[in-house]
Amino acid sequence: MHRVASNARRLVPGALLTTLAALPAQAAWQLNMTQGVTSTAQEAYDLHMLVLWICTIVGVAVFAVMIYAIVTFQKAKGATPATFTHSTRAEVIWTVIPTLILVFLGYQSAPALVRIADTRNSEMTIKITGYQWKWQYEYMGEDYSFFSTLADTSNAARQLGSGVDPRSVDNYLLEVDNPLVVPAGVKIRYLLTANDVLHAWWVPAFSVKRDAIPGFVNEGWFNVDKPGIYRGQCAELCGKDHGFMPIVVEALPKAEFEAWLASKKAPAAVAAN
Repeated sequence: MHRVASNARRLVPGALLTTLAALPAQAAWQLNMTQGVTSTAQEAYDLHMLVLWICTIVGVAVFAVMIYAIVTFQKAKGATPATFTHSTRAEVIWTVIPTLILVFLGYQSAPALVRIADTRNSEMTIKITGYQWKWQYEYMGEDYSFFSTLADTSNAARQLGSGVDPRSVDNYLLEVDNPLVVPAGVKIRYLLTANDVLHAWWVPAFSVKRDAIPGFVNEGWFNVDKPGIYRGQCAELCGKDHGFMPIVVEALPKAEFEAWLASKKAPAAVAAN
């Protein structure tokens, strides 16, 4: 036992040093919900924080009462067990208060749920189709579509025996050959379906996670507040390469998007003629 304790004392400093060395990498971890870059994402974040604070206050209150009771009413201090079987007042309190909290949360969340589902007044519609294991994007009314698959750099690095260190690949498994390009500040309606099996289109920054179901069309919308590149993944187990069909959305200023779309449609029109 003495030898085990001695070994443990020698291992603890090493373990602490290893943990401290790993802290810079852990600093990039995000513990809270993504705040997002769309109005729906902001609403979801605000509701999340509201519920989190309510749960925190309730938790602190419950544990404070429990700790107080444990410390104060001890047999060693002469405390005796209560003889009553129940308290009507207490039952009313712990029934009414949770009910009021749930009604309040429903009142706060219902309008947001309605707005999330309201695709009216959209300025653009994009059809998204999931395949094993890629995405197809079609700009409705623009006669332009393309497939988006895992970038060659990530695809090469993921192969067994490739000799490529995945850490040397930028945005490993989160990069594609053809990102979905959208205009910022425009309400975009998306139609989501699948060609083979269940998929799910998930972009955390947009607060969008919707199933792509064969033979069924889901719809939703997003309006990106600011230009940038936003990444997501398929969030439905869809086969052996499920982990290798990322989503990349590039939001451009409206004028730049129109120029990009025109540059993509021109070669397609020439090829069609």
